[in-house]
Amino acid sequence: MPDEDDKERVDRELMELLNELRVAIPGVQVLFAFLLTAPFNQRFDQTTSFQRGIYLIALLTSAAASALLVATASQHRLLFRQAQKEDLLSRGNRMAIAGFVALAVSLASGVLLVTSFLFGHLTSGLVTAAVALLFVWLWFGMALPQQRHGTEI
Repeated sequence: MPDEDDKERVDRELMELLNELRVAIPGVQVLFAFLLTAPFNQRFDQTTSFQRGIYLIALLTSAAASALLVATASQHRLLFRQAQKEDLLSRGNRMAIAGFVALAVSLASGVLLVTSFLFGHLTSGLVTAAVALLFVWLWFGMALPQQRHGTEI
């Protein structure tokens, strides 16, 4: 905003970041909860060692996404009124991007797990590649050209 000082800008940007994270966190938590319960399903013992490896990747990247996306809110509480919002905003932005990368890996791994269980390697590979490309394009690829030009959203 043209008429705001640095403190107002940092406050606004931090609130925008926290609001954006509020949108992502519930989905990550549902995914993580589903992955935690999957091994207790009766058909899980029919998975191959490859599928169990993919499951482990999906589970761990889902946990990482949860940790990264919640970290800014947690740190905001811990650093409340300590005049460190600029650092928190910078760190929170990096953690959010890393969290979205981890979430994309987890979702793609989940797609690979399910499609490899239901279909052959070729179908699961193609479907997973398409899903991963969709995430990369929508979440990162469309925004990168604007980032290079420095246009503010």
